[in-house]
Amino acid sequence: MSQSQNMQCCKSDKACSTKTKLQPLGNRVLVRRLAAEEKLKGGIFLPETAKKKQEQAEVIAIGTGKKDKNGATIPMPVKVGDTILMEKYTGQEVTLNDEDFVILRADDIIAIVEK
Repeated sequence: MSQSQNMQCCKSDKACSTKTKLQPLGNRVLVRRLAAEEKLKGGIFLPETAKKKQEQAEVIAIGTGKKDKNGATIPMPVKVGDTILMEKYTGQEVTLNDEDFVILRADDIIAIVEK
């Protein structure tokens, strides 16, 4: 995958301001956590402090992949726009242009959520 493909913007309705600002390296992935539920099934609204950290995220940008022992690049298991399930407290949280993101290793991705 070329760098221009890696720098594609996310497919969400929100405008993506990270297009030229942040490119993950190696086997790292830049993701945006999906919004947590604001209302319980019974109709009770949760205050911001009571919401749990969301484990689902949208892939915003991907690195080039890691190298195997022979120097060949192992392709990334996800692509830009995928919805993933990740470990709850993994990765490095970063803020860019007032948006919160997480940079994590591809190995910390548990699953790809099929839509």
